[in-house]
Amino acid sequence: MGIRERKEREKERRRQQILVSAKRVFSEKGFNKTTMEDIATNAELSPGTLYLYFKNKEELYASLSLRILQYLKMRVDHVHAEEGLNPSQKLDALVEAMYDVYEFDPLIIINLFHLQSSETLRNLSPQLMLDIKELSSKSLGGIAQIFEEGAKNSTFIERHPIALADIFWALFSGVVLWEASKKVIDERKDYLKQTLKIAFELFKRGLENK
Repeated sequence: MGIRERKEREKERRRQQILVSAKRVFSEKGFNKTTMEDIATNAELSPGTLYLYFKNKEELYASLSLRILQYLKMRVDHVHAEEGLNPSQKLDALVEAMYDVYEFDPLIIINLFHLQSSETLRNLSPQLMLDIKELSSKSLGGIAQIFEEGAKNSTFIERHPIALADIFWALFSGVVLWEASKKVIDERKDYLKQTLKIAFELFKRGLENK
């Protein structure tokens, strides 16, 4: 391994170290109360070192979401890769994939939903914004393809597939955020999967071309 490769590997290792610490501190203190100094202390690094990798707290916060977006795209791609599934079965597989996406990292998926509805996006670097947009677009495009296929063979009603994909994603994010807020008030109230099951069932019934 050459010097350049070692430096790149060390740089990526340090970046991951910062992300792990950021996730830990955001989880403990929340986004608003967390400072770059808090994250640096947790990572046992100087604040100046953090700024070599991330320009601000918002970019650190958003970078955590890339991993979940990559996993989402992978799961959507996997649904399409399964052979012999009709559109209705693909939608069922997609619903199962969404459960997996949530369970992959509940904290980060909730952070992602908050990110989508905040001013944080305005403070990101152009490259990070591009990465988020591309991953989101590809995942929603894959979801929309299922609705498009269903409309073509008359399984589903004919509506704009991108609009249906947006509604599907909004349904998922809305239920997750609502159930997460209820759990903060009372930890015994953990009805996420049951509520999502009902929500997706009603969504599918509304799609069916009867």
